[in-house]
Parts: sequence; C-alpha cells; structure tokens
Amino acid sequence: MFRGRTRANLIKIIYWDGTGFRLFTKRLEHGVFLWPPSIAPGETLSLTSAQPSLLIEGVDWRAPEQRWRPVIAG
Repeated sequence: MFRGRTRANLIKIIYWDGTGFRLFTKRLEHGVFLWPPSIAPGETLSLTSAQPSLLIEGVDWRAPEQRWRPVIAG
C-alpha cells in the first residue's frame, strides 16, 4: 500500500495474484486516509488482517468505532 504525502485522499495497492501484479487505486471524496505513524526508511509495519480493510475504507484503523458517515438528505 502506498499513499502520497501531499494527496492523502488517494491510496495505491500493488497486489500479486499468482500470474502478475495488479494495481488498485482508491480516492476518498471526503477526508483523508489515516496512515500509520512514520517509520524509518527500510522498515516495515505489520498490520492485523482487519486493519488494511479499515484503512482502505477510510476508517480510523486505530479506533474503528469512530467513522465518518455521509449525511443522507431525506
């Protein structure tokens, strides 16, 4: 997963499916992707299996019960 420094509303995911790489992108209309804290160059960050899903959905992966929901006009 990659997120730009200046455009925090866009995320890119490179995925190996066994036959080749796939590139997925997602842009949030409102808000930004809440990214894990900075790590040193060359280091990796391990996430639980649920945290990437929360990250992709734009949910605060550190506190998933607090999430933005669109207001539906009725």
